[in-house]
Amino acid sequence: MKKMGKTLLAAALMGAMATAVQAEDKVLNVYNWSDYIAPDTIAKFEKQTGIKVKYDVFDSNETLEAKLLAGKSGYDIVVPSNNFLAKQIKAGVYEELDRSKLPNWKNLDEDLLKAVGDASDQGNKHAFPYMWGSIGIGYNPEKVKAALGVDKIDSWDTVFKPENIAKLKSCGVSFLDAPTEMIPAALHYLGKPTNSTTKEDLKAAEDLFLKIRPSITYFHSSKYIGDMANGNICVAVGYSGDLEQSKARAHEAGDKVKVEYIIPKEGAGTFYDMVAIPKDAEHKEAAYKFMDFLMQPEVMAEITNAVRFPNGNAAATPFVDKDITSDPSIYPPADVKKHLYAIAAPEASAQRLITRSWTKIKSGK
Repeated sequence: MKKMGKTLLAAALMGAMATAVQAEDKVLNVYNWSDYIAPDTIAKFEKQTGIKVKYDVFDSNETLEAKLLAGKSGYDIVVPSNNFLAKQIKAGVYEELDRSKLPNWKNLDEDLLKAVGDASDQGNKHAFPYMWGSIGIGYNPEKVKAALGVDKIDSWDTVFKPENIAKLKSCGVSFLDAPTEMIPAALHYLGKPTNSTTKEDLKAAEDLFLKIRPSITYFHSSKYIGDMANGNICVAVGYSGDLEQSKARAHEAGDKVKVEYIIPKEGAGTFYDMVAIPKDAEHKEAAYKFMDFLMQPEVMAEITNAVRFPNGNAAATPFVDKDITSDPSIYPPADVKKHLYAIAAPEASAQRLITRSWTKIKSGK
């Protein structure tokens, strides 16, 4: 009787464990950027899988990083930008992905995987690209034509050649106040590795900026959106999504101001927002299902159609609205994509050098 009781107890416990495992798979906690998903993506996933999603949002990498580094964030899926991802991988925050659970991995864009892998996650072991964007030049065609005598611009020469930017000074030029993104832009222009941290290379980038500094109106990472839209400045080095916003605002205000965005022909820096699973996630099987769901071409296309950012899924492109895929500022053509580089996360010692150099550049001394 005792033996039978033990057997029954063992069977009951095993049943309870199986139920717990099933329950474990029926919940998923997602932490993503705000306004960064299609309205019905979550509902479709819940319907397809029976998994209930708790969906929270953040608005800065710092907020996400604080939760991850504190441990036990409670999230199963997170979406860090690639340069933060790199630091967090070093801190041991993420699960190494089991590709056998991600059959839709084959849909991802190989060029983007390589770019982001080289910069942040060798071999793409911990994450895949969700959405991405570039850091290029927004400009007012009318004012640029008046200053430079050209109908369109296509090169970093516009802002990095002292004789060109000097002619634009009167109508206003802004750069991002982001040394880890602007110094690589200068290094790339000079033909040096964008992730170089040698004193000689950083000095060359600093000298380039100091030569053009008298013609730069200001350094800021968001003010330019409104200033480009209302014609207060005529050229801005900024984020593609922000400058798409400037373009949209100018259009809504009656098209009195025109804004164009270009990825210069020499290439440009990119940011990638990545999907990853924290090591301490409690619902890993559900997380894998969500990852694989996001890699379905139609699902990813619907998200791009809603948020107007390009995604990292090559197979999704035929399903994306034509007005988005035909806009080279959102979807760069293959020959342009080859010249894009991902922005790496510098080591702490190099970061100090870059910050010191940037302070000098901004002060112009």
